[in-house]
Amino acid sequence: MNESTPVCAKCPYHWSKRLCNIEEGKSPDSCPTQNKKDLLTQSLKRYEDPEIAIFAKHASIQEGEGYQYIDGKVRAVKPRLLETVEFARKMNYCKLGFIFCEGLADEAKVVNRYLEKNDFEVVSIVCKAGRTPKEQIGVLDEQKILPGTFEPMCNPIYQAYIVNDARVDFNIIMGLCVGHDSLVIKHLEAPVTVLAAKDRILGHNPLAAVYQLNSYYAFLK
Repeated sequence: MNESTPVCAKCPYHWSKRLCNIEEGKSPDSCPTQNKKDLLTQSLKRYEDPEIAIFAKHASIQEGEGYQYIDGKVRAVKPRLLETVEFARKMNYCKLGFIFCEGLADEAKVVNRYLEKNDFEVVSIVCKAGRTPKEQIGVLDEQKILPGTFEPMCNPIYQAYIVNDARVDFNIIMGLCVGHDSLVIKHLEAPVTVLAAKDRILGHNPLAAVYQLNSYYAFLK
């Protein structure tokens, strides 16, 4: 990487003092706000597309509504599930694709019920739909969770095709495996948001390992 390669995660300045937040802010040599103005111009042109413009506008409005100024402090006030519903309403979406992992089948029932109670039509599709053996994609028997048994593969492309065929307005992903989520996102036609990311050990809260990186999860280093 050269000096102009963005490495924002390594920025030495507090967010409130960075060039990306204030006009007279500080920036390291790698700062994209300083060095990538041509790409900024290109990106802003995309917002001239009416469909993208309204989506971006409501996303920013939703962000602002996630906070309230209470007792002199800014506080977060909404869970992601509620924000997902509110955003879908802002966009006038009626039909939602709900793409989930069978490991979260119980949670999926709750989410599906919540979405329907909020007057959305929901097309839900589980990861194992299609009952295709893992051997179809070259998985060896010893590479299965339970060798010697039949195991259907997760089929995120099939999940994407199902909701695409149903002509959904917006997609919600919940608990797909690493890689499977990438494939479904790549093949979806309608916009998509992630309600929850899979983490088998941490109750689907991957950041728990980040928060404990200097203690319980120090071995990850």
